[in-house]
Order: sequence, then C-alpha cells, then structure tokens
Amino acid sequence: MTEVLSEQMGRGSHGGALLEVDNLHVEFRTRAGVAKAVNGVTYSVDAGETLAVLGESGSGKSVTAQTIMGILDMPPGKITGGEIRFRGVDLLKLPDDQRRKIRGEGISMVFQDALSALNPVFPVGWQIAEMFRMHRGTSRADAKKMAVELMDRVRIPAAKERVNDFPHQFSGGMRQRIMIAMAIALDPEILIADEPTTALDVTVQAQIMGLLAELQRDSNMGLILITHDLGVVADVADKIAVMYGGRIVENAPVHDLYRDPAHPYSKGLLESIPRVDQKGQELYAIKGLPPNLLEMPTGCAFHPRCPYRRDNCVTDVPPLYTISGTRGSACHYWREVIDEGER
Repeated sequence: MTEVLSEQMGRGSHGGALLEVDNLHVEFRTRAGVAKAVNGVTYSVDAGETLAVLGESGSGKSVTAQTIMGILDMPPGKITGGEIRFRGVDLLKLPDDQRRKIRGEGISMVFQDALSALNPVFPVGWQIAEMFRMHRGTSRADAKKMAVELMDRVRIPAAKERVNDFPHQFSGGMRQRIMIAMAIALDPEILIADEPTTALDVTVQAQIMGLLAELQRDSNMGLILITHDLGVVADVADKIAVMYGGRIVENAPVHDLYRDPAHPYSKGLLESIPRVDQKGQELYAIKGLPPNLLEMPTGCAFHPRCPYRRDNCVTDVPPLYTISGTRGSACHYWREVIDEGER
C-alpha cells in the first residue's frame, strides 16, 4: 500500500492542482440538531500559489482546514460528501496510517492560537524536534540541532540558548514563529495558516506575513491563508475564496475582487476596512449576524443581511455563477453588484 501510494503521489503523476477540495460537505450532529458547517466547498491551490480563505467566524474556514488535515473531531463531526485530492489521491479514502504520513510532510498547518496549540509542559525545542523523531526516526541529539536550525530560520533571537525554554517564556509573536517552525519542519508542499496573525499587534502581523512569504518563496510551497481580515491578504494572496454560511460565495484573483467585488458580502467586507480618506466618518458594518448553522435561512444564506435582496433570494439557493474563467459569484444579482461598484 505504501509503495502504491508513493507512486500515485509522485511529482508530475497527476493533471490537476497540487491540492483540490471538491464539493466538500461537513456537518456536526449535536443534541440541538445537525449543524451544516461546510456546504459544498470547492477550491484548489498549486505549488507556489497563495489562496486566501476569507469570512466571519463560523463561516466554515477552519472546519474545512481541519478536514483537509484529517484532524476533525469525529464524532460529532461527520464528512457527508466530497473529495480532498492531494497530488491526485483522495485523502478521504486513505486509511489513518497513510493520512498520518502525509500530515506534516505533505500538508502542514499553523494553528490559530499558538499558546493553546503548544504544549505548556515541554520545551519548545523538544516539541519542534518531535517532528523529526516521530516522522524520520532522527536521534534526540540530531533532532535538537535541527530544532535550533529551524528556530534560527524563523528568526528567533538566541535560538541555541532558548531551545529549552517553555512556551510561556515567549511573546505572542515569538510563539507564532515557533508554530511556523514546527509546521515547516518536514518541508511540506502545502501549508495551511489558520489566522496566523490573530491577537498580534500590527507590526508583528507584518513580520509574520513577511516570514510566511519568504518561506514560501524559498520552498515553492502552496499556502492557504485563513483569515477574516482583508487588509492582511492584499499583498500576499494570488486568489481569494470568500466563505459565508459554509459556502464559497465568491472566488476571484485577488486584484479583481478588491477592484470589483461581485457578491454583496465581499463588498461589505471591503467597505468595512478603515480608510485614511474617510477620517471622521462612520465606519461601515454589515448589518445583522452570521446565520445559525442549526437553522440556516432558506434560499441564499446571506439574504437576511443583504441590501440587494429580491423575492427569489429568499427561496432559491444561488449557484456559483461563472463571471469569467477564474471568477465566480453565488449571487443572483452579481452583475448589479459589480455595476454599482464601477460607478
């Protein structure tokens, strides 16, 4: 099985993108009912490419990432449909032992809260070195040396002296660098960064994003950047997938979406960004709240908050309309949204 899998995943052995998520459905079965967290998500990312996945909390961004990584809690989570293809092989059909071999080496992840993700009772160097010990059988001494090298690579000052320090002895920005070091330890082909700049000040945010961009250039890895902050992705993403209510409501090359958003939700997110030319004016906010996943609205999930709503928005679920070869919008009135933005 291992030889067959290695052959299937060999470079150049497939015709699609490096990672493809195809019509993925995930739900959570709770006492209160069934929460449909991911409803037909489709996106792809290739080597050297950056995909930004945007949306409010509860839109399904992190659940999709956890499903890709194979770390979704099941139960209560349940994958009810779709495929996740890495180098042409559907990961959802692989046994657990094969998924573990891909996790870390093929696809890796930087988690949202570094303090919670790191183990508080082990030194950070021990936790980084564990990647080499467990996946490659490296000796403790050699693994520790590699951990120091990785800490240097992510620019942690005095790495050799701090390798035995514990997570609480580092600042928030330094802890996030430790998480990045762990994630890139085995040279993954795809890196998923889930809200990597959350709770960091603006200066540190820029440093972390710069570090991720530099590491990507060095290794040509694909990067999936999960965030709710459009300002973070403007300079780093190649394309954007906007999620709402478990669906992708718009996908587009980054500059196209910033110039002419084609979905009312994307337009609202852009208008919510503070701008220097609007000093003293009231900051725009999207009215209402994200949908309750246990009781999703009929028709378009965004219709209770949408300024473009018509009667059919309440009854008919909009498909992802093709705007161009690389753009799509799940809005019945996407032309109207674009036309208004161009005025």
